[in-house]
Amino acid sequence: MPNSEEIKKESYLNIINNLVKDMKYGMITVIVQDGKVIQIDKTDKIRLKS
Repeated sequence: MPNSEEIKKESYLNIINNLVKDMKYGMITVIVQDGKVIQIDKTDKIRLKS
């Protein structure tokens, strides 16, 4: 039986995986404090043709 920390880690991985799938260009930043994920940032980039 997974504990609550394992479930949280799996949830974070699912969130990050879904964010990556929806991106073409960009950056995902995971903020950790005291060994725990407290924030996930996503920055999308749009490439313009010259």
